[in-house]
Amino acid sequence: MAKQRVLVVTQHFWPENFRINDIVEGFLAEGLEVDVLCGLPNYPKGEWFDGYGPQGPFEEFYRTAQVFRAKEWPRRGNTSLNIFLNYVSWPLYAAGALHRLPGGYDAVFCFNTSPVLMCWPAIRYARKHHVPFTNYVLDLWPENLYSVLPVQNRALRAVAQGVSDWLYKRCDRLIAMSAPLALRLQQRTGKPAEQVAVIPQYCEDFYAVPCPDEALQARFAGRFNLVFTGTFTPAQSLETVIHAVGLARQQTDVDLHLLLVGDGMSRAALEQLVQQEDAAGYVTFYGSVPATDVPRFTTLADALIVSLSDSPDLGLTVPGKVASYMAAGKPVLASMDGAGHEAVAQAGGLASPACDVPALADNLLQLCRMDEAERAGMGGQIRRYYETHYRRAEILRRLKDFILNGTV
Repeated sequence: MAKQRVLVVTQHFWPENFRINDIVEGFLAEGLEVDVLCGLPNYPKGEWFDGYGPQGPFEEFYRTAQVFRAKEWPRRGNTSLNIFLNYVSWPLYAAGALHRLPGGYDAVFCFNTSPVLMCWPAIRYARKHHVPFTNYVLDLWPENLYSVLPVQNRALRAVAQGVSDWLYKRCDRLIAMSAPLALRLQQRTGKPAEQVAVIPQYCEDFYAVPCPDEALQARFAGRFNLVFTGTFTPAQSLETVIHAVGLARQQTDVDLHLLLVGDGMSRAALEQLVQQEDAAGYVTFYGSVPATDVPRFTTLADALIVSLSDSPDLGLTVPGKVASYMAAGKPVLASMDGAGHEAVAQAGGLASPACDVPALADNLLQLCRMDEAERAGMGGQIRRYYETHYRRAEILRRLKDFILNGTV
């Protein structure tokens, strides 16, 4: 019996750190044949990764998946103009690269982070070849666009809304990370519930394995280490976290320390804020690390922090890092609204409203006043919630069934 074949469309792919890398590995392990149409790696700094550039390479392999790369304008400097050009260039180049694909696919699947435009080449291919297309909506547009680029012009916002709705309606199936997001997509597209599945983001199994690092332990020993891992963008509202740590430090003798592991467009502004607040002694920018190195930092952590801005629409999503934090079995603090807030609270973590500095500071103080046994108990409860709701094998099975058969 011939293997089923899936075309994965995503602007961001290995060697960039996105969960789609592991999803592809999971599909391959399940016996699927996979081709990937993606861009040239330059995220998050906007600089070409070593070995890549405007001249390619445009074809290579990731495990046994054949990778077809299309050009894109790099995010160089993460300026508004370059981000806009990056958003619009890749879908155009990718649409022009569709003829390079070998075909014979049973399904098309888009891992749709920003921009929503990246699903357009997938729609074109699926419609031309009469193949079912499933779009995994990770960043809801145009709402997510406004958290990154401050678009105020009414005409431009109307265009962004119209284009986003037009694209979502042309997907055969949609996947949402949460029930509120699924309902919003149903309302905007008119699709019935059976065409909009709720499947949360899982995390790779390595996040659940402790990874003690003697050098890190020695460097940050004797402090209460609050750790954030991921990309720095306005949507993360990391200024809220910096202000809350500063406020909490004024009310405790605990040496509270914020360790920011990652990079992104907001880093320069955050570094400036740390200087203005005279916070360099208790805020450390570590820089980006490979995803497989993240457990070194979650193992070090006394607590993990996930935050989002107070944009109402960001409350529809649950950030992917929530699952990886829960897998680490450490106390989790959330500074966000909506589905993410609810998930952390249900798991047994401490959740405060988005951008509420005093509330986040109070939760930090509550953690600082716990003894190690109490914090370990909280972490254990959170880990059990992860094992029930975010296990990789089960979610991969649901993804595969919905993409290929439309069932969950």
